[in-house]
Amino acid sequence: MKQYKEASSTAPQDAFEHERLENVHPAGWRNPRPADRYSLVVVGAGTAGLVAAHAAAALGAKVALIERLLLGGDCLNVGCVPSKAIIRTARLYADMRNARQYGAHVPGDIHADFPAAMKRMRGIRARISRADSVRRLSAAGIDVFFGQARFSGTDALTVDGAKLRFRKALIATGSRPNMPSIPGLIEAGYLTNENIFDQTELPRRLLVIGGGPLGCELAQAFCRFGAKTIIAQSRPLFLPGEERDAAQLLSDAFARDGIEVRLNTRPVNVRVENGEKLVDLVSDDFKSTVAVDAILTGTGRLPNVEDLNLKAAGVEFEKDAGSGTSP
Repeated sequence: MKQYKEASSTAPQDAFEHERLENVHPAGWRNPRPADRYSLVVVGAGTAGLVAAHAAAALGAKVALIERLLLGGDCLNVGCVPSKAIIRTARLYADMRNARQYGAHVPGDIHADFPAAMKRMRGIRARISRADSVRRLSAAGIDVFFGQARFSGTDALTVDGAKLRFRKALIATGSRPNMPSIPGLIEAGYLTNENIFDQTELPRRLLVIGGGPLGCELAQAFCRFGAKTIIAQSRPLFLPGEERDAAQLLSDAFARDGIEVRLNTRPVNVRVENGEKLVDLVSDDFKSTVAVDAILTGTGRLPNVEDLNLKAAGVEFEKDAGSGTSP
Protein backbone atom coordinates (compact mmCIF):
# COMPACT_ATOMS: atom_id res chain seq x y z
CA MET A 1 0.00 0.00 0.00
CA LYS A 2 1.18 3.50 -0.73
CA GLN A 3 2.71 4.92 2.43
CA TYR A 4 1.42 8.06 4.10
CA LYS A 5 3.01 11.21 2.79
CA GLU A 6 2.44 14.92 3.17
CA ALA A 7 -0.41 16.25 1.06
CA SER A 8 0.91 17.76 -2.14
CA SER A 9 0.22 18.11 -5.84
CA THR A 10 2.39 17.93 -8.94
CA ALA A 11 -0.07 20.10 -10.84
CA PRO A 12 0.96 23.66 -11.73
CA GLN A 13 0.99 25.64 -8.52
CA ASP A 14 -1.35 28.35 -9.71
CA ALA A 15 -4.01 30.17 -7.71
CA PHE A 16 -6.48 27.33 -8.27
CA GLU A 17 -4.15 24.71 -6.82
CA HIS A 18 -3.26 26.96 -3.91
CA GLU A 19 -6.93 27.40 -3.07
CA ARG A 20 -7.69 23.68 -3.37
CA LEU A 21 -4.85 22.59 -1.12
CA GLU A 22 -5.65 25.26 1.46
CA ASN A 23 -9.21 23.95 1.55
CA VAL A 24 -8.51 20.22 1.65
CA HIS A 25 -5.25 20.11 3.64
CA PRO A 26 -4.03 23.50 4.91
CA ALA A 27 -0.25 23.65 5.29
CA GLY A 28 -0.39 25.00 8.82
CA TRP A 29 -3.18 22.78 10.13
CA ARG A 30 -2.85 21.43 13.67
CA ASN A 31 -5.02 18.53 14.75
CA PRO A 32 -7.41 19.37 17.60
CA ARG A 33 -7.23 17.90 21.07
CA PRO A 34 -9.37 14.74 21.02
CA ALA A 35 -12.66 14.65 22.90
CA ASP A 36 -13.05 12.15 25.74
CA ARG A 37 -15.15 9.90 23.48
CA TYR A 38 -16.71 10.39 20.07
CA SER A 39 -20.15 9.16 19.08
CA LEU A 40 -18.72 8.48 15.63
CA VAL A 41 -15.24 8.38 14.15
CA VAL A 42 -15.09 8.43 10.36
CA VAL A 43 -11.88 7.17 8.78
CA GLY A 44 -11.54 8.57 5.28
CA ALA A 45 -12.82 11.93 4.05
CA GLY A 46 -13.93 11.04 0.55
CA THR A 47 -17.53 11.39 -0.58
CA ALA A 48 -18.88 8.69 1.76
CA GLY A 49 -16.93 9.90 4.77
CA LEU A 50 -17.85 13.54 4.30
CA VAL A 51 -21.56 12.82 3.88
CA ALA A 52 -21.58 10.54 6.93
CA ALA A 53 -19.70 13.04 9.11
CA HIS A 54 -21.97 15.94 8.15
CA ALA A 55 -25.14 13.89 8.65
CA ALA A 56 -24.09 12.60 12.06
CA ALA A 57 -22.99 16.04 13.24
CA ALA A 58 -26.29 17.53 12.05
CA LEU A 59 -28.08 15.00 14.28
CA GLY A 60 -26.09 16.12 17.28
CA ALA A 61 -23.40 13.44 17.39
CA LYS A 62 -19.84 14.27 18.42
CA VAL A 63 -17.87 13.39 15.28
CA ALA A 64 -14.20 13.03 14.39
CA LEU A 65 -13.15 12.81 10.75
CA ILE A 66 -9.71 11.41 9.88
CA GLU A 67 -8.04 11.87 6.50
CA ARG A 68 -4.64 10.55 5.46
CA LEU A 69 -4.11 12.98 2.57
CA LEU A 70 -6.73 15.29 1.07
CA LEU A 71 -10.31 16.03 2.08
CA GLY A 72 -12.65 15.14 -0.75
CA GLY A 73 -10.78 11.93 -1.49
CA ASP A 74 -10.48 10.56 -4.99
CA CYS A 75 -13.76 12.03 -6.20
CA LEU A 76 -12.77 15.66 -5.74
CA ASN A 77 -9.03 15.48 -6.27
CA VAL A 78 -8.21 12.71 -8.75
CA GLY A 79 -11.51 11.19 -9.83
CA CYS A 80 -15.04 12.26 -10.64
CA VAL A 81 -14.61 16.03 -10.61
CA PRO A 82 -11.47 16.40 -12.76
CA SER A 83 -12.36 13.54 -15.13
CA LYS A 84 -15.85 14.82 -15.88
CA ALA A 85 -14.54 18.36 -16.31
CA ILE A 86 -12.09 17.39 -19.05
CA ILE A 87 -14.58 14.95 -20.59
CA ARG A 88 -17.00 17.85 -21.02
CA THR A 89 -14.42 19.90 -22.90
CA ALA A 90 -13.36 16.91 -25.02
CA ARG A 91 -17.00 16.29 -25.93
CA LEU A 92 -17.32 19.92 -27.04
CA TYR A 93 -14.46 19.43 -29.50
CA ALA A 94 -16.09 16.25 -30.79
CA ASP A 95 -19.40 18.06 -31.22
CA MET A 96 -17.71 20.84 -33.18
CA ARG A 97 -16.10 18.32 -35.53
CA ASN A 98 -19.47 16.60 -35.98
CA ALA A 99 -21.51 19.79 -36.17
CA ARG A 100 -23.26 18.74 -39.39
CA GLN A 101 -25.04 15.97 -37.48
CA TYR A 102 -26.76 18.75 -35.50
CA GLY A 103 -27.61 20.93 -38.49
CA ALA A 104 -24.74 23.33 -37.91
CA HIS A 105 -21.59 24.30 -39.80
CA VAL A 106 -18.26 22.81 -38.81
CA PRO A 107 -16.05 25.66 -37.52
CA GLY A 108 -13.23 26.49 -39.88
CA ASP A 109 -10.37 26.14 -37.40
CA ILE A 110 -10.82 23.64 -34.57
CA HIS A 111 -7.72 23.73 -32.40
CA ALA A 112 -7.84 21.77 -29.16
CA ASP A 113 -6.24 23.77 -26.35
CA PHE A 114 -5.29 21.09 -23.83
CA PRO A 115 -3.58 23.43 -21.31
CA ALA A 116 -6.69 25.62 -21.27
CA ALA A 117 -8.91 22.59 -20.67
CA MET A 118 -6.75 21.49 -17.75
CA LYS A 119 -6.75 25.02 -16.30
CA ARG A 120 -10.54 25.05 -16.47
CA MET A 121 -10.58 21.70 -14.69
CA ARG A 122 -8.33 23.04 -11.91
CA GLY A 123 -10.65 26.01 -11.48
CA ILE A 124 -13.71 23.77 -11.15
CA ARG A 125 -11.89 21.53 -8.70
CA ALA A 126 -10.82 24.49 -6.58
CA ARG A 127 -14.34 25.92 -6.50
CA ILE A 128 -15.91 22.61 -5.46
CA SER A 129 -13.22 22.11 -2.79
CA ARG A 130 -14.79 24.96 -0.83
CA ALA A 131 -17.70 22.66 0.04
CA ASP A 132 -15.27 20.02 1.37
CA SER A 133 -12.98 22.46 3.19
CA VAL A 134 -11.63 21.91 6.67
CA ARG A 135 -13.15 25.23 7.71
CA ARG A 136 -16.64 24.14 6.66
CA LEU A 137 -16.24 20.87 8.54
CA SER A 138 -15.01 22.62 11.67
CA ALA A 139 -17.90 25.08 11.46
CA ALA A 140 -20.25 22.08 11.47
CA GLY A 141 -18.74 20.94 14.78
CA ILE A 142 -16.64 18.13 13.31
CA ASP A 143 -13.13 17.52 14.66
CA VAL A 144 -10.82 17.07 11.67
CA PHE A 145 -7.60 15.05 12.03
CA PHE A 146 -4.96 14.60 9.34
CA GLY A 147 -2.75 11.52 9.51
CA GLN A 148 -2.74 7.73 9.28
CA ALA A 149 -5.43 6.12 11.45
CA ARG A 150 -4.60 2.82 13.14
CA PHE A 151 -7.06 0.88 15.27
CA SER A 152 -5.85 -0.21 18.70
CA GLY A 153 -9.08 -1.97 19.69
CA THR A 154 -12.78 -2.15 19.00
CA ASP A 155 -13.40 1.26 20.53
CA ALA A 156 -10.17 3.19 19.97
CA LEU A 157 -7.65 4.22 17.34
CA THR A 158 -4.60 6.44 17.10
CA VAL A 159 -3.76 9.20 14.64
CA ASP A 160 -0.67 11.38 14.68
CA GLY A 161 0.18 10.16 18.19
CA ALA A 162 -3.24 10.96 19.63
CA LYS A 163 -5.73 8.37 20.89
CA LEU A 164 -9.38 8.69 19.89
CA ARG A 165 -12.04 6.67 21.68
CA PHE A 166 -15.39 6.10 20.01
CA ARG A 167 -18.73 4.34 20.27
CA LYS A 168 -19.00 3.69 16.54
CA ALA A 169 -16.53 3.90 13.67
CA LEU A 170 -17.08 4.13 9.92
CA ILE A 171 -14.28 2.99 7.62
CA ALA A 172 -14.44 4.81 4.27
CA THR A 173 -10.84 4.75 3.11
CA GLY A 174 -11.48 4.18 -0.57
CA SER A 175 -9.10 2.53 -2.99
CA ARG A 176 -6.00 3.02 -5.11
CA PRO A 177 -4.93 1.94 -8.61
CA ASN A 178 -4.16 -1.74 -9.01
CA MET A 179 -0.85 -1.65 -10.87
CA PRO A 180 -0.22 -4.31 -13.52
CA SER A 181 3.02 -6.27 -13.15
CA ILE A 182 4.70 -5.42 -16.44
CA PRO A 183 8.50 -5.56 -16.62
CA GLY A 184 9.95 -2.12 -17.28
CA LEU A 185 6.74 -0.17 -16.60
CA ILE A 186 7.94 1.51 -13.41
CA GLU A 187 11.29 2.43 -14.93
CA ALA A 188 9.66 3.88 -18.06
CA GLY A 189 7.13 5.90 -16.09
CA TYR A 190 3.36 5.71 -16.27
CA LEU A 191 0.17 7.56 -15.45
CA THR A 192 -2.80 6.62 -13.28
CA ASN A 193 -5.86 8.59 -12.25
CA GLU A 194 -3.71 9.90 -9.37
CA ASN A 195 -1.40 11.95 -11.61
CA ILE A 196 -2.94 12.22 -15.06
CA PHE A 197 -4.88 15.33 -14.07
CA ASP A 198 -1.62 17.10 -13.24
CA GLN A 199 -0.59 17.03 -16.91
CA THR A 200 -0.29 20.32 -18.78
CA GLU A 201 0.92 18.98 -22.13
CA LEU A 202 -1.05 16.54 -24.27
CA PRO A 203 0.94 13.40 -25.07
CA ARG A 204 1.20 12.93 -28.82
CA ARG A 205 0.76 9.16 -28.50
CA LEU A 206 -1.00 7.47 -25.58
CA LEU A 207 -1.36 3.81 -24.67
CA VAL A 208 -4.19 2.98 -22.29
CA ILE A 209 -3.89 -0.36 -20.51
CA GLY A 210 -7.32 -1.61 -19.48
CA GLY A 211 -10.81 -1.45 -20.95
CA GLY A 212 -12.82 -0.67 -17.82
CA PRO A 213 -14.65 2.60 -17.19
CA LEU A 214 -11.51 4.50 -16.16
CA GLY A 215 -9.45 3.50 -19.17
CA CYS A 216 -12.29 3.96 -21.63
CA GLU A 217 -13.41 7.41 -20.59
CA LEU A 218 -9.92 8.89 -20.41
CA ALA A 219 -8.84 7.21 -23.66
CA GLN A 220 -11.75 8.84 -25.44
CA ALA A 221 -11.15 12.24 -23.85
CA PHE A 222 -7.45 12.33 -24.71
CA CYS A 223 -8.16 11.11 -28.24
CA ARG A 224 -10.66 13.92 -28.73
CA PHE A 225 -8.04 16.40 -27.56
CA GLY A 226 -5.79 15.11 -30.35
CA ALA A 227 -3.67 12.31 -28.88
CA LYS A 228 -3.16 9.23 -31.04
CA THR A 229 -4.67 6.70 -28.64
CA ILE A 230 -4.41 2.93 -28.36
CA ILE A 231 -6.34 0.77 -25.88
CA ALA A 232 -4.94 -2.62 -24.93
CA GLN A 233 -7.54 -4.76 -23.19
CA SER A 234 -6.69 -8.28 -22.03
CA ARG A 235 -10.30 -9.43 -22.33
CA PRO A 236 -12.30 -9.94 -25.54
CA LEU A 237 -14.64 -7.05 -24.74
CA PHE A 238 -14.92 -3.65 -23.03
CA LEU A 239 -16.67 -2.92 -19.77
CA PRO A 240 -16.97 -6.55 -18.57
CA GLY A 241 -19.33 -5.53 -15.78
CA GLU A 242 -21.82 -3.75 -18.03
CA GLU A 243 -24.53 -4.71 -20.51
CA ARG A 244 -23.19 -5.92 -23.87
CA ASP A 245 -25.29 -3.35 -25.74
CA ALA A 246 -23.52 -0.58 -23.83
CA ALA A 247 -20.13 -2.04 -24.68
CA GLN A 248 -21.05 -2.21 -28.37
CA LEU A 249 -22.14 1.44 -28.37
CA LEU A 250 -18.82 2.33 -26.82
CA SER A 251 -16.92 0.30 -29.41
CA ASP A 252 -18.76 2.12 -32.22
CA ALA A 253 -17.95 5.49 -30.64
CA PHE A 254 -14.27 4.57 -30.37
CA ALA A 255 -14.22 3.68 -34.05
CA ARG A 256 -15.71 7.07 -34.97
CA ASP A 257 -13.19 8.89 -32.79
CA GLY A 258 -10.26 7.01 -34.30
CA ILE A 259 -9.12 5.10 -31.21
CA GLU A 260 -7.11 2.01 -32.04
CA VAL A 261 -8.53 -0.89 -30.06
CA ARG A 262 -6.64 -4.10 -29.34
CA LEU A 263 -8.71 -6.71 -27.52
CA ASN A 264 -7.33 -9.96 -26.10
CA THR A 265 -4.04 -8.09 -25.86
CA ARG A 266 -1.53 -8.00 -23.00
CA PRO A 267 1.45 -5.68 -22.56
CA VAL A 268 4.39 -7.90 -21.61
CA ASN A 269 7.33 -5.50 -21.51
CA VAL A 270 8.13 -1.79 -21.55
CA ARG A 271 11.45 -0.16 -22.41
CA VAL A 272 12.69 3.32 -23.31
CA GLU A 273 14.76 3.96 -26.41
CA ASN A 274 15.64 7.39 -27.81
CA GLY A 275 13.07 9.05 -25.57
CA GLU A 276 10.23 6.76 -26.70
CA LYS A 277 8.37 4.24 -24.58
CA LEU A 278 8.31 0.97 -26.49
CA VAL A 279 5.63 -1.46 -25.33
CA ASP A 280 5.62 -5.09 -26.43
CA LEU A 281 2.09 -6.45 -26.87
CA VAL A 282 0.94 -10.05 -27.21
CA SER A 283 -2.42 -11.08 -28.66
CA ASP A 284 -2.77 -14.87 -28.85
CA ASP A 285 0.32 -15.82 -30.86
CA PHE A 286 0.76 -12.39 -32.46
CA LYS A 287 3.46 -10.11 -31.05
CA SER A 288 3.87 -6.42 -31.82
CA THR A 289 5.54 -3.30 -30.45
CA VAL A 290 4.04 0.18 -30.20
CA ALA A 291 5.92 3.42 -29.60
CA VAL A 292 4.15 5.91 -27.34
CA ASP A 293 4.89 9.03 -25.31
CA ALA A 294 2.73 8.15 -22.29
CA ILE A 295 1.15 5.08 -20.71
CA LEU A 296 -2.05 5.22 -18.67
CA THR A 297 -2.96 2.22 -16.54
CA GLY A 298 -6.59 1.53 -15.67
CA THR A 299 -6.69 -2.08 -14.54
CA GLY A 300 -8.93 -1.90 -11.49
CA ARG A 301 -8.61 -0.81 -7.88
CA LEU A 302 -7.39 -2.16 -4.55
CA PRO A 303 -8.86 -1.20 -1.14
CA ASN A 304 -6.83 1.00 1.20
CA VAL A 305 -6.92 -1.23 4.29
CA GLU A 306 -3.45 -2.51 5.15
CA ASP A 307 -2.23 0.22 7.49
CA LEU A 308 -5.45 0.43 9.52
CA ASN A 309 -4.75 -2.60 11.74
CA LEU A 310 -8.31 -3.78 11.15
CA LYS A 311 -7.72 -7.04 13.00
CA ALA A 312 -7.49 -5.08 16.24
CA ALA A 313 -10.94 -3.67 15.51
CA GLY A 314 -12.36 -7.11 14.71
CA VAL A 315 -13.03 -6.16 11.08
CA GLU A 316 -12.73 -8.81 8.38
CA PHE A 317 -11.39 -7.67 5.04
CA GLU A 318 -9.96 -8.80 1.71
CA LYS A 319 -6.88 -6.79 0.88
CA ASP A 320 -6.81 -7.91 -2.77
CA ALA A 321 -10.47 -7.31 -3.61
CA GLY A 322 -10.29 -5.04 -6.61
CA SER A 323 -12.75 -3.33 -8.92
CA GLY A 324 -12.70 -1.48 -12.19
CA THR A 325 -14.79 1.51 -11.16
CA SER A 326 -14.55 4.86 -12.82
CA PRO A 327 -12.68 7.74 -11.26
